[in-house]
Amino acid sequence: MWPQSDKTEQLLLNVREGDGEAVNQLLDRHRESLRRMVRMRLDQKVQRRVDVSDIVQEVLVEANRRLQEYLRNPTLAFHLWLRQIAKDRIIDAHRRHRGSAKRSVDREQQFAAPGGVDRSTLDLIVQLCDRELTPAAAATQQELARRVEQAIGQLEETDCEVIVMRHYEQLSNQEVAQALNLTEPAASMRYLRAVRRLRALLLGPAGEDDA
Repeated sequence: MWPQSDKTEQLLLNVREGDGEAVNQLLDRHRESLRRMVRMRLDQKVQRRVDVSDIVQEVLVEANRRLQEYLRNPTLAFHLWLRQIAKDRIIDAHRRHRGSAKRSVDREQQFAAPGGVDRSTLDLIVQLCDRELTPAAAATQQELARRVEQAIGQLEETDCEVIVMRHYEQLSNQEVAQALNLTEPAASMRYLRAVRRLRALLLGPAGEDDA
C-alpha cells in the first residue's frame, strides 16, 4: 500500500539538500496511500460530513509544515510518520463530529475495506479459513469478503488495528512494532492473537483452537 522506501529515501535526501520540488514529489507520492488509509479508518457516518480528500490535504499541509522538524529527528520511517499525523487528524474529526457519542472516539471507527473484493481480503480469507481456498465465483468471493470484513469490525480495537495494519496497510511486523511502540516479538504476538480471535469469530471455538 505504501510507496517503496528507496525512492522515498532519495527524495528525503534531495529535500535535505534544499530541493524544493522534491518536497512536492515526496508528498504527492504518498497522497493515494494516505487517502486509502483515511477512508478505511474514518467512521462512515463522519464521511457523510467530512470529505476524505480534505483530511488527506490537511495531513499533507501539516507534514509540509513539520518536514524540517522530522528531518532533524527521523525516529520513524517517513510513511509511518505520515500515518501518525493522519491518525491524529482522524481522531480530531471524530471528536468534532461525534463528540456526543457515549463511546470513546477512538472506538468510533468502523473499518471500511476498499470497494470490491480486495486482494488483502482474499489473502486473509485463505489464511483464516483454508490455505487451499481459491474461490472462483465472484458471488462467493463477495460473501466471504463481507463476512471477514464484518468480523474485523467486531474485534476489539487493538486486535482490529493490528489486522488492518498488517493486511490492508501492508505494513511489516517491524513497521507495526515501530508504529505501536512495541518490540517486534510483542507486535508479532499481538498479530497472532488477533488472527486467532478473528478466526474464532468466523469459524467458532474450533477455529481458535486450531490457531
